[in-house]
Amino acid sequence: MLEKMSLSSPFCIFSFLLIIFTLALISETIQAQNGRLLPKEEKNALKEIAKQLGKKDWNFDMNPCDDNTTWTTPKRSNSQYYNNVTCNCSTPDGFCHVESLFIRGQDLEGVLPASLAKLTYLKTIDLNRNYLSGTIPPEWASTNLEIMAISNNRLSGAVPEYIGNITSLVKLSLEANLFNGSLPAEIGKLVNLQMLNLIANDFTGVWPVELNNLSKLTELRVSSNNFVGKLPNFESWKNLQMVEIQGSGFEGPIPQSISVLTSLNELRISDLTGGASEFPPLRNMTGMTKLVLRSCNIHGKIPGFVAVLSKLRFLDLSFNKLEGGIANLRKLTKLEAMYLTGNAFVGAIPVWLTSQDTEYGIDLSYNKFDQRSEPSNYRENLNLFRSFKGGNSVDNGKCLSAEPCSEEKYSLHINCGGERVVIGNTSYEADEESAGAAKFVSWRENWGSSSTGHFWDRNNISLNDYKADNLSAIKGDGSPLYMTARLSPLSLTYFARCLANGNYTLTLHFAEIVYRDNRSFQSLGRRVFDVYIQDRLKLKDFDIESVAGGVDKALKEKFNVTVQDKTVEVRFQYAGKGTTSIPSRGSYGPLVSAISLEAINLKPPSALETSFNQKKEDSNCSSDFVISSHSDDSLCCLEEKKKQ
Repeated sequence: MLEKMSLSSPFCIFSFLLIIFTLALISETIQAQNGRLLPKEEKNALKEIAKQLGKKDWNFDMNPCDDNTTWTTPKRSNSQYYNNVTCNCSTPDGFCHVESLFIRGQDLEGVLPASLAKLTYLKTIDLNRNYLSGTIPPEWASTNLEIMAISNNRLSGAVPEYIGNITSLVKLSLEANLFNGSLPAEIGKLVNLQMLNLIANDFTGVWPVELNNLSKLTELRVSSNNFVGKLPNFESWKNLQMVEIQGSGFEGPIPQSISVLTSLNELRISDLTGGASEFPPLRNMTGMTKLVLRSCNIHGKIPGFVAVLSKLRFLDLSFNKLEGGIANLRKLTKLEAMYLTGNAFVGAIPVWLTSQDTEYGIDLSYNKFDQRSEPSNYRENLNLFRSFKGGNSVDNGKCLSAEPCSEEKYSLHINCGGERVVIGNTSYEADEESAGAAKFVSWRENWGSSSTGHFWDRNNISLNDYKADNLSAIKGDGSPLYMTARLSPLSLTYFARCLANGNYTLTLHFAEIVYRDNRSFQSLGRRVFDVYIQDRLKLKDFDIESVAGGVDKALKEKFNVTVQDKTVEVRFQYAGKGTTSIPSRGSYGPLVSAISLEAINLKPPSALETSFNQKKEDSNCSSDFVISSHSDDSLCCLEEKKKQ
């Protein structure tokens, strides 16, 4: 009977239509590997999100929950790019639901997608390292997000009050954007928050007391902002394990309430305004591994309890007003780097400190130690530049004081971080081996450098990290000077000696060669540092790219300098400002391309006068001792005489 049924019968027509309807239904629903379905409304929401972000490589003919390469790209160790959509297919309703979106390092030029709110099961949104603009959409206030990571974009404006409605948030990262204004008190409603990262924005105003409600915080980062008033009270944040407050605008002193943070393993506070303060009470932070209290106006002696912090690996107390000795630090046997730069420490330099392994970075520059304790042999990663009492001369210390000037100099030209180059009739000396975390070198007799600092949050640091190479061409006669540059995470000093006293023109050559000029997150970095000449602040919050009007543009800053003690000193110093995560984590600090120094209306002596002066100096050289130099290229007086 069925064989005789006509194809045009009502039954066949109904069956055919049913098949078409079923196929259409399937096409509107994406099926997961385990047989579960992604609802139509979530598929449409993903389409809207892609459009709002400017993302064009999602293939909606493929299943987002199927781990295919269109929707999920394996995370690569040295890549900023990450693309991953994660679904939860174990929900009671029998459907799959989008639970997390990782769309990182893709230079997307759209906005934060309002349609994110339509993914009602979404817990994580990671849009780090794109080129997104705008602000946080009001639709997000209705989400149940637990992680919101939108760092390294162009987001701007005030943080909206309705962010306080996302009470499910556990991690909130707004780092390296253009947010401004005061923090809304409503952030204090995020009572589940464990991580708050506000680094490198333009937040102003006082710290809202309502944020004391965030009692579950374990990580707080608020560096490089423009807050005013006192540091926050730490009393309610007893679970904190990591605190970073550098160059944030806050006024010291560090409050006594910091003593309750007994779970801290990393503390970084720097560049506080205000008057002198005492060393903060850190006695009970026995799990501390990294401690930075830099430029905090701390005076007095290092308290004995610091030596009890036996797990310390990095210690930075630089540029304070600390005094006394440092012998008690011997108990810190796990230290890998110690920076005591720019204080007023006195007494002997302990023998145990100078005999440490060469991988142990020790910087004691700019202090007032007893010169009699200076080691006879300088080892690698020991910086004793201007470490001794008796004035501020760069000649303090055995090596330079025992290396008298053979003649007066009237000019100096250095190609920072690069090889020797000739520009017109001017030869710029090479500077290829002066980099390091704690390094003092003296090239020839008339100039040298002091390099201080550790690049925080950067893995596998090498000497190459202290140098920048330019991959693009800079137009102009002096372009070779801008193919390399010297970098520093803290302090970089160049000094000239043996100069004839008088007036000079000092020219500092800059070009921003790390950040890029394109529509990419790599163009969003902000490098900010200070410049001191003869120990006086000359450039505050200096931004090369801003002053030059772009990247890869040569910039010359000229200064008149009066030389009175035959020396000139230029120091480039990081003060906690600017971004630290672009183009990669741990990218920040001063950058300089070249240095030029030329005498004004000073005439070099004749050949006859030079010969007479040389003979007079040679007669003063002692012949019964030799002082070892800290550099093969830095020769003391007698050794120089033997070569002649």
